[in-house]
Amino acid sequence: MEHLVRVQNERDRRTLAWLRGYVGDAAIEAAAQRYAGPAKPYLSTVCRLLGVTAPQFDRPRPRVASATAEQSLATIRQILAARRGRRPPKSEALQRP
Repeated sequence: MEHLVRVQNERDRRTLAWLRGYVGDAAIEAAAQRYAGPAKPYLSTVCRLLGVTAPQFDRPRPRVASATAEQSLATIRQILAARRGRRPPKSEALQRP
């Protein structure tokens, strides 16, 4: 199938494998032949021609705490705590003249 569509990376390979299982080789071939562009179509174009949306194969990135991020969060918390201390309770705020 790679001779019919552009496959540029591992994500494209996974998408093509999924697409082959989902719609079959014949449908992919027919969509690639319907494409009127000057070169092989991208997989996203083939999916659009077939009316399907490929799943996202991106791996979730692990969350890594950093000293800078922790310091920034601590500063934000201090600012918010200080603002809460200065504001009047909601009932007083509604009774403005």
